[in-house]
Amino acid sequence: MTRTKQLLMTLCLLCFSLTCMAQRSFNLPLWEGKPKVKSKDANDTAQISVFLPDAKTATGRAVVICPGGGYKSLSMDTEGTHWASFFNNIGIAAIVLKYRMPNGKKEVPISDAEEAMKTVRRNATAWKINPNQVGIMGFSAGGHLAAILATKSKGEAKPNFQILFYPVITMMSGYTHQGSHDNFLGKNPGKKEEREYSADQMITRETPPAWIVLSDDDQVVTPANGANYYIELYRHDVPASLHVYQDGGHGWGRKDSFKYKLEMELNLKAWLHNLR
Repeated sequence: MTRTKQLLMTLCLLCFSLTCMAQRSFNLPLWEGKPKVKSKDANDTAQISVFLPDAKTATGRAVVICPGGGYKSLSMDTEGTHWASFFNNIGIAAIVLKYRMPNGKKEVPISDAEEAMKTVRRNATAWKINPNQVGIMGFSAGGHLAAILATKSKGEAKPNFQILFYPVITMMSGYTHQGSHDNFLGKNPGKKEEREYSADQMITRETPPAWIVLSDDDQVVTPANGANYYIELYRHDVPASLHVYQDGGHGWGRKDSFKYKLEMELNLKAWLHNLR
């Protein structure tokens, strides 16, 4: 190998090392010891994947990401880890949550999402995060989980802002996504319980600001979910932004095939930039 090639290889390795140092990523089990709420599936475990931005560009803001999957599975890539670079590039820490499936026991994923929020705040100093700038983001059923935390959680578990992609919002028949409903609450919940876990019914003036996006032709989760949530936020004087694209269907996440991807990302960046 010539001296020139050796020098180039050394420089490449140095650049790679600097990049790894600038943007740190690592996985952590969510719970230390036994989870707060026991799952019906002993093999189902919760963890977080943490992606920290370059310290020089870090804004102190963080977002916990809840992938979708109808409370039956998780789309960990397009609705999870693929978003890390988007947030890191604008100085925001991304924490992707692998939450446990409810199997009719709603407290399981809720406790996981709340623990993820608390974990970020407990590590705020080490991860260079402002504990008052920790939001939650969710897709489809993950959007329901995010909205439930935004409307029902308190203290260290309550997010400062919420980002919802084609979310399941209501558990009421006629508008809910039936699979998510059955997996989350079980097949025969009472009307009172359905209402209590319909996020649009739980909004108060203390609910954090929201950015909501969906497609008009979504045949999986009716767009009325996200639209009604926006209307209720408006009625309660909660700052919110709703974006509806004329097509795209459901579950596009950050796929390149979604033709409004660039526009969607620019809209989200602008909202985050102006968020206070």
